[in-house]
Amino acid sequence: MSRVGIVLISHSSKIVEGIKDLIGQVIQDVPIELAGGTEENDIGTSIDIIGKAINNADQGQGVLLFYDIGSAKMNAEIAIEMAETKDIKLVEAPLVEGSYVAAVESSMRKSLQEVYDSVVKAF
Repeated sequence: MSRVGIVLISHSSKIVEGIKDLIGQVIQDVPIELAGGTEENDIGTSIDIIGKAINNADQGQGVLLFYDIGSAKMNAEIAIEMAETKDIKLVEAPLVEGSYVAAVESSMRKSLQEVYDSVVKAF
């Protein structure tokens, strides 16, 4: 059975790579995609990169998006509007801690709404 996917969005590719490494120490079976930096590997965010990450993270159970600051939220919202899947939730939670909780909950094969509710309740 597939699991809820997670997209980590940051202005820095190094930040999301580090978070994925941290989560990977405990959880390996949850689809986690990265949307860090721009196409030119600069600091910033990209609607296209976020959109591709959403599509890659979606295994049919929906996707949760976590973001860092400023325009990351705005670009995530635009990417959600453009996405093929509509089972996407943008989470208002700390990037590191929130995505970690989501990965744990997703690994237990909980639904998109259950994972989302667990993260929101934790923070």
